[in-house]
Amino acid sequence: MLFSSRQRRRALDLASKVFAHTPGSRRVAQLLGRSSSLRCMVFHNIAEKESPFTAGIGVNASPQEFEATLLFVNKYYSPVSLQEILENTNGRKLPSNALLLTFDDAYASVAEIAAPLCKQLNIPAVFFVNAAFVDNRRLAPDNLVCYVADRFGLEQINAAVRVVFGEKLPVLRSVGEVFGTFFPAISLRERDSFLGALRELTGIDEQKLAAESKLYLTSEQVRSLQSFGFEIGNHTFTHTHSRQLSVEELGPEIVRNKTALGAMSGTQIRAFSQPYGSSKDVTPELARVLRQSGHEAVFLSESTANPRNLDLFRLDRVNCGTRKAEALFFDLEVMPRLRAVRDQLLQRRAILSHQNDHTV
Repeated sequence: MLFSSRQRRRALDLASKVFAHTPGSRRVAQLLGRSSSLRCMVFHNIAEKESPFTAGIGVNASPQEFEATLLFVNKYYSPVSLQEILENTNGRKLPSNALLLTFDDAYASVAEIAAPLCKQLNIPAVFFVNAAFVDNRRLAPDNLVCYVADRFGLEQINAAVRVVFGEKLPVLRSVGEVFGTFFPAISLRERDSFLGALRELTGIDEQKLAAESKLYLTSEQVRSLQSFGFEIGNHTFTHTHSRQLSVEELGPEIVRNKTALGAMSGTQIRAFSQPYGSSKDVTPELARVLRQSGHEAVFLSESTANPRNLDLFRLDRVNCGTRKAEALFFDLEVMPRLRAVRDQLLQRRAILSHQNDHTV
């Protein structure tokens, strides 16, 4: 029997509630698998409710939920900065309950709501920004797709797909499929053609809509974030998967964004967060460009446990979103360890299968 995502979420909520009230739950979590020296959380937009620009992609946390999360973090964890992590890659000098708070995308709500709360509670953070959307000059692809789906329906999204690809691609049945299946499989040029078709079919004036939405940071807000204990990081120029980027496209997406953000913030850009958070996007070519351009850390969002000896080019984060405190512990301590065990087993199986193929 197949379970829906809502049913799975309810089952996890029940398990987390039971686990949170089990005596010695933290010790039990430590026995489940990989010993984690660092937990990383990622947030996106802090808003009371979803807007047409974010509907259906699960990036919102309310200010009340976010503040409750910060209080939970201060009570049970030791917030650390990126600098502390870079200085202690073996994890031994970090607190045993070290946690790094991060944000992705360029949402203005982080500067307006999250940053003051973090400063009040003395919690440092890293904010990964796409320079293309700063000052609301244009819309991020995710927000444009969400807006079209909300106001015009998925029919228009599929019509734009047919304009670019004809009938050779299957029909997209949800916004999630656009970002999880469609975008990862197409090139940057094809994505831009699709977005152009989307604007043409709907008659959207993207520049006007972006300016009216005030969805993203201004340059002045980027400069001000340092006073809140925030470090600015690279999130690609236009929020794109990297696995399909050509060698020629890596410079404009990676180096251009780093340069632009450094000029805006007046600070050194030392970390990179891969949009959508998949390790499949950290190709050897991307890693080479990141190292050559002075990046010292790479962050993903696969919600698995980081090992004791940290791999700075594979620092994983948990997307906790709107979770309650008792569920946060489960998400931060239990599920990442179980996923790490799963990944190790799959890796061993792949190695054994490869060995068997060569002995036949």
